[in-house]
Amino acid sequence: MTSTQTPLGSGFGADSTAAQVLEGVDLHGRRALVTGGYSGIGIEGVRALDAAGAQVVVPARRVDEAREALADVPDVQVVPLDLSDLQSVRAAAEGLAAQGDPFDIVIAGAGVMASPYQLVGDGWESQFATNHLGHFALVNRLWPHLADGARVVSVSSVGHHRSGIRWDDMWFAGGYDKWDAYGQSKTANALFALELDRLGADRGIHAYSLHPGGILTPLQRHLPKQEQIAMGWIDEYGTPSDVFKTTEQGAATQIWAATSAKLADHGGVYCEDCDIAPMADGDQRVGVKPWAHDPEQAQRLWQLSAELTGVNAFA
Repeated sequence: MTSTQTPLGSGFGADSTAAQVLEGVDLHGRRALVTGGYSGIGIEGVRALDAAGAQVVVPARRVDEAREALADVPDVQVVPLDLSDLQSVRAAAEGLAAQGDPFDIVIAGAGVMASPYQLVGDGWESQFATNHLGHFALVNRLWPHLADGARVVSVSSVGHHRSGIRWDDMWFAGGYDKWDAYGQSKTANALFALELDRLGADRGIHAYSLHPGGILTPLQRHLPKQEQIAMGWIDEYGTPSDVFKTTEQGAATQIWAATSAKLADHGGVYCEDCDIAPMADGDQRVGVKPWAHDPEQAQRLWQLSAELTGVNAFA
C-alpha cells in the first residue's frame, strides 16, 4: 500500500554512504539490476551491492566503457541496453529473461540531464524518453522475472520541482527548455514508482523514488563550465561547491530504498537523505511536490506510457 510522506528517522542521513547503509546486510543469493551502474552514483551503488554479496547486472549503452569502469567488480555482468531505443530495451529484457534467475532489486538510475533538444522514438522528447519511457518499458518487460517481494527503485531528483507533467505539450512543440524537460522526466520517475507500487501489491513488490542529493558526476556532461560556475556549482578552477555530496554519499539513498527493512510497509514513497522525504513546502528545494505524489496523475501517466511504448505488464 502506498504510504504518506512522513520521515521515519532512519538513523542515516545526508552524509551516509552506500557502504554504511549496507553494513551488516547480507545480500548473498539476491540478484540486482542497476541501470547507470558504471559511472557516478550508479557505480558506487554497484560496488556496495557487490560487497554485500549480491549478484549485479549492469545494462549499458557503452558496453566496453562499462566493462572497463567495472573491472574492479569482477562478478558483475554487463549487458547492452540503450534506453532511448525501445527495440534495444526489448532485446535486453528478453536476454535477461532467458537467463532464468529472477531479480530481487531493480534500480532505474540511468539518465540524461539538461541535454540539447532532440526527438527520439515516435517524436518523443529525449529526456522524457530516456529517463522515463525506457525504464517504464524495461521494468514492464521484466515484470514476470521479478521475484515476489522485489523492490524497484526509480532515481528521480529535486529537479522534479521544476516541472510537473506537461500534459498539453509534453514534447515541447511550443519551445524547448532543457531544465523544464529534465524536471518533467524526474516527475515521471516519481509517478512511475507511485503507480508501480500500487500495481505490484498482490506480489508484495514495492517501488520507491528518490532524490540522491547534489553530486557532480558525468550527468553534468551537457552543461558548459561557465554555466556551472554561474549556478555556483564549481568555481573558476573547477572545484565543486561544498554543498555537493560525494558519489559514495550520493549512492546511499538508492541503496537504502532498495534494502532497508524500515521501508517494508511504506511503498510508493519519495525519499531523500536515506529517509522518507516530507511533502515540499513552498519554494524550499526539499521534499516531494504534490504533482509528483498524486495517484491520479500517476495512473494517467502509466496509461499514457503504456500507449506510447506498447508495453503494459498489467493490461
